Amino acid sequence: MSRPLRVGNASGFYGDRFSAVREMLEGGPLDVLTGDYLAELTMLILGRSKLKDPGGGYASTFLRQMEDALGLAAERGVKIVTNAGGLNPRGLAERLGELADRLGLDVRVGYVHGDDLLPRAQELGLGDERYGQPLTANAYLGAWGIAECLKAGADVVVTGRVTDASLVVGPSAAHFGWARDDFDALAGATVAGHVLECGAQATGGNYAFFQEIYNVKAAGAARPAGFPVAEIHADGSSVITKHDGTGGAVTVETVTAQLLYEIGAPAYAGPDVTARFDTIELAPDGPDRVRIGGVRGTPPPPTTKVCLNHLGGHRNEMTFVLTGLDIEAKADLVRAQLEAALGEDRPSRVEWTTVGAAKRDAETQGEATALLRCAVLDPDPEKVGRAFSNAAVELALAGYPGFTMTSPPGKGGPYGVYRPAFVPNEEVEHLAVLPDGTQVSIPPAPRTASLGAISAGGNSPAAPSETGPMREVPLGVIAGARSGDKGGDANIGVWARTPAQFSWLESHLTAERLQELLPETKELRVVRYVLPNLRAVNFVVEGLLQEGVSASTRFDPQGKALGEWLRSRSVIVPEAVL
Repeated sequence: MSRPLRVGNASGFYGDRFSAVREMLEGGPLDVLTGDYLAELTMLILGRSKLKDPGGGYASTFLRQMEDALGLAAERGVKIVTNAGGLNPRGLAERLGELADRLGLDVRVGYVHGDDLLPRAQELGLGDERYGQPLTANAYLGAWGIAECLKAGADVVVTGRVTDASLVVGPSAAHFGWARDDFDALAGATVAGHVLECGAQATGGNYAFFQEIYNVKAAGAARPAGFPVAEIHADGSSVITKHDGTGGAVTVETVTAQLLYEIGAPAYAGPDVTARFDTIELAPDGPDRVRIGGVRGTPPPPTTKVCLNHLGGHRNEMTFVLTGLDIEAKADLVRAQLEAALGEDRPSRVEWTTVGAAKRDAETQGEATALLRCAVLDPDPEKVGRAFSNAAVELALAGYPGFTMTSPPGKGGPYGVYRPAFVPNEEVEHLAVLPDGTQVSIPPAPRTASLGAISAGGNSPAAPSETGPMREVPLGVIAGARSGDKGGDANIGVWARTPAQFSWLESHLTAERLQELLPETKELRVVRYVLPNLRAVNFVVEGLLQEGVSASTRFDPQGKALGEWLRSRSVIVPEAVL
């Protein structure tokens, strides 16, 4: 197959734009349409859902989208590949078959399973001393089960927990006939998959320099960014683009931003290949087109990552509104009053966060206001339920002047704890069920290699000598950033806009300097990696998000805004690089 494979994306998370499936099918030519619905938090949500309904556990939104667009996909010959199967890919595949019959469509459905290790959690040592056995335990499968289903003629392939990039790698491997040791091609498709997996984040969504794409005061600013398309070639290289006439933009920098999202070391390990992100080469290829090439791959590691979610306990929170003068004193008073009201039988974790600052001599009440948030967590739902929220509300007439809150008292709810684990590849049974019902076992990777030294963080070079005038500016004047969650860790990828700015960034933005700019990271381990081809440095801040998104008491529990906080901090740079 010499022509490129056109792979589009229509979902970056469970809750993304519902209309995107139809938009992508109607907007231009496609061979494959993917949808990513899973994240660590989503697995927890689906796990709790399946406790209530054993027949559920999949992304029901996808089924409703297919009711609207399955006929259109069949008419246009577009294959659908999605991980919306969640904890029950067989159940979703059966519902899709029933839907096709009801709509009178000849649609062949395959599915991939074997990722669910929960029945073997004790055998594999996946329990936790504190939280016991997990609620969900899912291995990250690779691309070859998807490829088998497509080669057998599937029009729709549903999976459980596969790596996000596998939704793109599988169709590419099937289309081009790649072998399992075509590591460079597999790595190239992995990189394309990483760009596509979060949908509109590759086309201008969440982009640091968004005002260069959107004139926020113009009439068309409300038009959302279109979803991305990858034109994948036989050697694994690709061009990232989008359908003509859709919102947003595809540039080297929008693609760079997405490449830096939720990554760690430059050796990006998966079940089929370790893609070397430090070999990626980007180049413009015309309007809204960016070429990705040069990606090198090595054998995958001998272990498979497992996503574990435990029920950690129960949580609740109340937020106090502080207005006008004496903000710190008001905060001190309400802290003391609520802590005293909770008494000795207090929740095991009580954490306070101040959000915003009251402006002096403010012209609006909003500008004169700061928020004080109290979050509580405990295994006992009674300790964090009405007893806590009522205690907060009961201070209303006996507390600081101007007392008000952002919400009425509530009973709170359960939270989950995310934990990664690793098991030998041979312990994972990767199974593809073809459209005719035949089940095919996918063997583990025939060649593996330990990550070892290739995962080491980059050291800071010696700072170049600086001559000439210097200027104090926000870091965001010369650098973009994107950040996100890696379980309990956070990553912050920072890229420079010019070679001269990268030279300054690489030498000055060390792990130690990051901790100075973001004091909340000072007590944590920060690892820095350098990606010269992307003019970027990537930081992993270990433990910043505590025990994962659902358990985190941070105001920004997924770390999405860390990069923007960093860009707002002042640095002193040579005027010559501005």
